[in-house]
Amino acid sequence: MSWKPRPRADVDLRTLPLSPLQGYVVSRLDGVSDLAALAAVTGLPADRVEALLRDLVAAGAVEPESPEGQGEGSDGAEQGDQAPPTSESPEALPDDDEDAAPEPADPGTHRKLFETTLHHQEADARVALAKQAVEPNLSALCFDPLPSVIAALLDNPQLGLAQARLIARHHHTPQGLEAMTARAAFAADAGVRRGLLGNPQLPAGLFRRLWQGKRLLDQYKITISREAPEQTRRTAREVLRSRFATGPAEERVELIMKTEGRCLAQLVGMSVDSKTTSLLCARTYASTILIQNLARWSAAPPPLVAHLLRQELVKRNANLRQMLERHPNAPSGR
Repeated sequence: MSWKPRPRADVDLRTLPLSPLQGYVVSRLDGVSDLAALAAVTGLPADRVEALLRDLVAAGAVEPESPEGQGEGSDGAEQGDQAPPTSESPEALPDDDEDAAPEPADPGTHRKLFETTLHHQEADARVALAKQAVEPNLSALCFDPLPSVIAALLDNPQLGLAQARLIARHHHTPQGLEAMTARAAFAADAGVRRGLLGNPQLPAGLFRRLWQGKRLLDQYKITISREAPEQTRRTAREVLRSRFATGPAEERVELIMKTEGRCLAQLVGMSVDSKTTSLLCARTYASTILIQNLARWSAAPPPLVAHLLRQELVKRNANLRQMLERHPNAPSGR
């Protein structure tokens, strides 16, 4: 079946008498996913998904399959399979090495199901349900505030990355987040990590465990991201300083150059080794902002200050030259 169903744009789905399961399936429709992809995303058998889609078409919630529209659907799939451009803005959270994973579709549907149907059950009943739940209850229970329910979900063989991403972003106890990330496949997932970075209850210890070994540039992006809560940015700054002191020289140079020295404001009191100095001195500098930030960096080593004074941009710019000549590590006798 190559049909790639999509919700009807001219219909307000809230006015239709859809069951929670039908509403869950509709929330997963993007117009580029076929039956096999939808079965994988929802965790439901393919024949069950197909039957639900037929019911949704009959209810007027989903556009019917077009016999001559297969080519158009294929084109949409090709466009949808293209990876989105990676933002170079330092205010964007870094992606991990894996392909960035999308957020689960319409988490509000699952939250509403939990709040209206499941939340009123006794805690023991929710724990028991979590161990054997299927969609949509499986995703709805990811909003449960009790870590014991999250632990029970982890015993459920149906639990997958889609639910782990919901837990990462919306669960607010350290115990639940620690339990979820104890599973290596979840901890390594880009979508899970992104959800954790946006979670105001991310424990500092868990952040250090997952991000201590990341590239300096990725760690710096977290320190200035508006997507991350202040507590997480503060922990990230501590990790950045610790990692800068011990990280490879190549990463230090990459961080300084790609941020045009803006990172140095967070590295006050930090120094660099001879290899980092040598790599910095091997470059040509044509950025006024970068030179200004290096000139304000009190720990800039003497060879780097001398190298900057020899740059053509500095020779032509009296203000830059004066800033460097006043640096405490500037060559004497100038």
